[in-house]
Amino acid sequence: MAFLRSAVRRMVSAVRSPPAPICRTSTRSYSSEPTREKGVPYEKTLKQQDQASTGPSKPLPRSADVVVIGGGSLGCQTIYHLAKMGVTNVVLLERDRLTAGTTWHTAGLLWQLRPSDVEVELLAHTRNVISKDLEEETGLHTGWIQNGGLFIASNKQRLDEYKRLMSLGKVYGIESHVLSPAETKDLYPLMNVDDLYGTLYVPKDGTMDPAGTCTTLTRAASARGATVIENCRVTGIQVRTDDLGVKRVKAVETPHGTIETPCVVNCAGVWATKLGEMAGVKVPLVAMHHAYVVTERIEGIKNMPNVRDHDASVYLRLQGDALSVGGYEHNPIFWDEVSDKFAFSLFDLDWDVFMQHIDGAINRVPVLEQTGIKSTVCGPESFTADHKPLMGEAPEVRGFFLGCGFNSAGMMLGGGCGRELAHWIIHGRPEKDMYGYDIRYSSKNVNYKYSELLSKEYTFDFPPHHDVIKNECLSCRHGVAVFDMSYFGKFYLTGPDAKKAADWLFTADVNKKPGSTVYTCMLNKRGGTESDLTVSRLEPGAANLPLAPESNGDAYYLAIGGAVAEHNWNHIRTVLQDQGFRCNLTDHSEDMGMISIQGPKSRELLQEVLDTDLSNEAFPFSTHKVVNAAGHKVSADFIKSGDFTLERMGVTYKAKAHLKTPFDPENKRVKGIYA
Repeated sequence: MAFLRSAVRRMVSAVRSPPAPICRTSTRSYSSEPTREKGVPYEKTLKQQDQASTGPSKPLPRSADVVVIGGGSLGCQTIYHLAKMGVTNVVLLERDRLTAGTTWHTAGLLWQLRPSDVEVELLAHTRNVISKDLEEETGLHTGWIQNGGLFIASNKQRLDEYKRLMSLGKVYGIESHVLSPAETKDLYPLMNVDDLYGTLYVPKDGTMDPAGTCTTLTRAASARGATVIENCRVTGIQVRTDDLGVKRVKAVETPHGTIETPCVVNCAGVWATKLGEMAGVKVPLVAMHHAYVVTERIEGIKNMPNVRDHDASVYLRLQGDALSVGGYEHNPIFWDEVSDKFAFSLFDLDWDVFMQHIDGAINRVPVLEQTGIKSTVCGPESFTADHKPLMGEAPEVRGFFLGCGFNSAGMMLGGGCGRELAHWIIHGRPEKDMYGYDIRYSSKNVNYKYSELLSKEYTFDFPPHHDVIKNECLSCRHGVAVFDMSYFGKFYLTGPDAKKAADWLFTADVNKKPGSTVYTCMLNKRGGTESDLTVSRLEPGAANLPLAPESNGDAYYLAIGGAVAEHNWNHIRTVLQDQGFRCNLTDHSEDMGMISIQGPKSRELLQEVLDTDLSNEAFPFSTHKVVNAAGHKVSADFIKSGDFTLERMGVTYKAKAHLKTPFDPENKRVKGIYA
């Protein structure tokens, strides 16, 4: 019998080209086209792909309240929850058959514990739906298997993290146990525990069946009046512009007819980007090859829990009397040209990439070294920059919702996220705090260079620059410190209805005399807090601030935390649209700087620079003024000159003045210095 390691090596050597010099540089050799035949544990599903398409499985309705596009985990969960919440005039369109694309080949693992309390709640709902609710509603079994889950801790920090997860689980009634290496060995006799600090065991974790789950979801939705149509691809999204200039979804186009609808839900997986382009919506996700292998039969493995080793980035999923072995690569293969004809297809597995999982798997379950490989599965999966899904209403087009980018976790998050997405569509917002998933959240489209700078700061212990940070904090407390807060959002609210909009948006009374600054909140329709910010009422007339729009009436300057600026921009804009306020909301976040000078000596320092009296009597709390700094009023063409040094985390950088920044090709922004 071909054993796992030797089998892999033989398969790799069989496809490698003849030896070449070590210094050779070359691209990876793999195919982005589907393989014609593959041995995977879904033979019935694969055989179905040979059936000729006979057109839509049902006639298309002329209109619908909601059209969900994509018949994978999220699409099926969304239409099920919409129907359950009373939206029965809803249609699901699948271009091939249910689960086509990414869902059909998923491992289907469900771990109940994650560091986020919201995600724990989302996972709990998924588990309830597939293990209980659907079977009670339809009498059908979804294929749920409860065999438990084991998280591996090969260092003390990881074990401490799992202890925190166990504590979080207790709050939500999730049974879990931290096991010693010896207890782990008793539970899982085939496991190597010599290098373990311990494990976290969750008895009610398990595995979902993609086909069984999606089929049962759509049957339950259809029983409530929803319509599920397979073999019907979408060719276009019609968008109209209303009287206020707001873009809104109008209809969904297919080769077999057009469905008028005010709401589209993009659950198209790796094809979500193309679907977004049809409506002029940016969907920031990428498609990658994601793989696992299925072993031959392993004596004694039956009924063992699924295993996740985060440090080795590998998982072992029970599959009858065998294991599926997979993980997440540091050097994944991107699928740059996403094919529209890729349904129940697979890629050729690149063993050079996948081999990094083999050693970790064999170390954890040594018997794998003497076990053959029965089949390989390498299919497409979508991933996002912050490893969080993309959900909610797109900022570009009203009525266009996203439910995609699930980073290979669409099955286990599907139930909870499907419910939240349905609530979002019906009530205008989710029931839970889905801020990290919201497409309007700024980190969905950010440059991650700064994160690279801080990579060494992410640690279980004190970061390397802890002493530097300590000194900075003490300087601020006892002396003075200068903070560059230019990342803040900086908006102007002007127009005939600016005062009406301000009264509607902000909890505090911001309509004090010009020159006032008010710290306030913004609430949503349910009374929940969207943001806290400062609102400054400006003098009417000609603009006396750089970049400020001219206004003959009420005008306000809004300063909002940078992390939530994009989200708040979209919230304000949505309110203005929904209420019909005649206002202009202008974003100058990238055009203006913001410097914060703090500490007991801050006034003393500023008084030497500014030409105005900074005493409490002359410059009272919650007011603002336009002043000169060192004899100059800051304007858009203010340029520094000379040589400078900049300090960051104890490191000094040489800097010089520049007249044109490489980050501003059109030379529109305020000039300054760069290192």
